[in-house]
Amino acid sequence: MKQSTLSEVKSAVTPRATLLVIGVVALQLLFVVSYVGALHEPKLRDVAFGVVAPPAAAERTVQRLEGLPGSPLDPRALPDEAAARKQIENRDIDGALVVNPDGTTDTLLVASGSGKALAIALGSLTDNVLEAEGRTARTVDVAPASPHDFNGLSSFYLVVGLCVGAYLCASILAISAGARPANPTRAATRLGTMVLVALVGGLGGAIVVGPILGALPGGVWALWGLGALLVFAVGAATLALQGLFGVIGIGLAILLIVIMGNPSAGGAFPAPMLPPFWEAIGPALPPGAGTWAARSISYFDGNSMTSSLLVLSAWAVAGVAVTMLAAVLRQRRATEPSSPGEAA
Repeated sequence: MKQSTLSEVKSAVTPRATLLVIGVVALQLLFVVSYVGALHEPKLRDVAFGVVAPPAAAERTVQRLEGLPGSPLDPRALPDEAAARKQIENRDIDGALVVNPDGTTDTLLVASGSGKALAIALGSLTDNVLEAEGRTARTVDVAPASPHDFNGLSSFYLVVGLCVGAYLCASILAISAGARPANPTRAATRLGTMVLVALVGGLGGAIVVGPILGALPGGVWALWGLGALLVFAVGAATLALQGLFGVIGIGLAILLIVIMGNPSAGGAFPAPMLPPFWEAIGPALPPGAGTWAARSISYFDGNSMTSSLLVLSAWAVAGVAVTMLAAVLRQRRATEPSSPGEAA
């Protein structure tokens, strides 16, 4: 009896199951490392920052801000407040200090639509710098976040929700009839299904955050288009990974989208507050590109979206190409006649 039970346990714990369990544990640890590593100690790093002041004072202020410990700012002199506002609206800079030559109260321009954490951090840093000189600053929000968008996080949550739905749907499509696409027809059918899912999911997300909850002020049509592109890009990439690596591809999709993509997306803390590694990879991954574009639509009149849309398009095109190529190669291998040695 004991031998029978022991043999059943041994047969249940196959090498494949063992490897999958090890993979899940590895994903758990990577999840902790990524999220804690990215978000445990946010700091300003080389934030694009404008300085408006008379020529002599501007040069002196820029030099003083460049010399701050830890290099929190990347300051540059601007000709006037209008230019500073324009660059903030275009998302070329994240804030600006307008020095008042006739008094001791300057003006700090910020954009909480890019993330309230960044606006608050810039305000705190500026207050500390000016206090040492006996000056103060009043804060003006050039692109304020909606009062229904707490901490400017609704764009990020929208993107996270769409990404999760996309890779889950792609995973279900792939494993419902085998972990790898059996032929090009099946692969094309799955991609076509993802197109429908993207259109429906993108529209649903835009309606929820817009007309239903009023969380984001951006147009429904623009958010729908972005959401559809995001869902299809993530779904196609997931199908591609599954086509190449089978069920392991699901883990790789989680690694790229959830473990690496979410903490580097600039949601809780915008990119200039993240450690260098996460700041660098964020714009190249779907969650980061989607969050940036969603904020641009909602608060910056769609400015500075081109690179993010190109990133998402690249993921979509690569996902389609790799998915179809993997299916074609798999079918070709399956139809190739076996060699005499293999037949024997």
